[in-house]
Amino acid sequence: MKTIVYPRYGSPDLLRMENTPTPIPGDDEVLVKVHAVSLNSWDWDMLTGRPFEYRFISGFFKPKSSKLHGCDIAGIIESTGKNVTRFKVGDEVFGDLSEDGWGAYAEYVCAGENELTRKPLTMTFEQAACMAHGGNLAVQGLMDCGKIKSGQKVLINGGGGSTGTLAVQLAKTFDVDLTAVDHTVKLDMMRSLGADHVIDYMKDDFTDNGIAYDLIFDVKTDRAVSDYQNSLRPNGTYVTVGGKTSRILQVLLFVKFSQKYKMKIVGYEANKDSEYLIELFETNKLK
Repeated sequence: MKTIVYPRYGSPDLLRMENTPTPIPGDDEVLVKVHAVSLNSWDWDMLTGRPFEYRFISGFFKPKSSKLHGCDIAGIIESTGKNVTRFKVGDEVFGDLSEDGWGAYAEYVCAGENELTRKPLTMTFEQAACMAHGGNLAVQGLMDCGKIKSGQKVLINGGGGSTGTLAVQLAKTFDVDLTAVDHTVKLDMMRSLGADHVIDYMKDDFTDNGIAYDLIFDVKTDRAVSDYQNSLRPNGTYVTVGGKTSRILQVLLFVKFSQKYKMKIVGYEANKDSEYLIELFETNKLK
C-alpha cells in the first residue's frame, strides 16, 4: 500500500510516498480502506517537531516512526478480526485514531472497532473525516467544559479552522450571540456558518475592544491566558483545547488562584460524541 512518510522533523518538503506492507487487523480490529483524511494543527506540529514537548509522543531527536501520524479517517471496512461484532466488510465508517495508533495517511489502516462510527450514507467521506476529531473536540469544549447556554455571549478564537468551523455551527444551535475570530480570508465563511459577528485578528484585538463574553472557546491557543481576562464577564468561562506546556500551566495557575473566572482545559476523549454529531448532521444543524 502507499503511505506518506517523513524521515526527520522539518518542512512538508520532506514528505514522500512509499510502498509499505498492508497491515493485518488483530482479533478486535478492522482494516479500513481510507477514502478521506482531514488535517489538524497537531499534524503540522508532529511534522515539524514543534513545540518541543510534542516529541515526548513522537520521538526526541527524530520520529519514532517514519509514518506521518494523522488521526482522522473515513473509509470502508476491508476486513475484520474474529472478535469484531459491530461492523462487517463494506461498512462505511469514520473515526479519530489519536488514541489508537494514528497512521491515517495511508491507503489502509487498522483500528479498534470501538474507535469507529458508522457513516451515514448522506454524509460524504470528506465530511465524515472532518467530523471525527474537530467535531468531538467542539462538543467537549463548548458543552462538556463550557456548559454553553442559550442567550450567552460567546466568542470562538480560531473559528475558521477544522474544529472552529464545527464549533461555530454547534454554538448556534444554542441560540447564543456568537463572535468568531480568525484570518481575513475566513470571515465570510464564518458568517455563512452562523457567526453573528466576526473579527479579523490581522486588524483588531478582541481582548482590547471593551467587549466581554460569558464563554470563550480558544481553539487557536496563540496568546497568554492572562490576555483573556478583560474579555470575560464576572464568572465567565475560558476553555482552551491545550497548546504549549507553558499555556497549560497558566490555566492551572488561574484555576488555583482566580475566583473571578472559570478556566478549563478540554480533557479530550476521542470519538465519544460521534453519534451526537451524526444527529446534528442529519437534522441539518452541521454541514
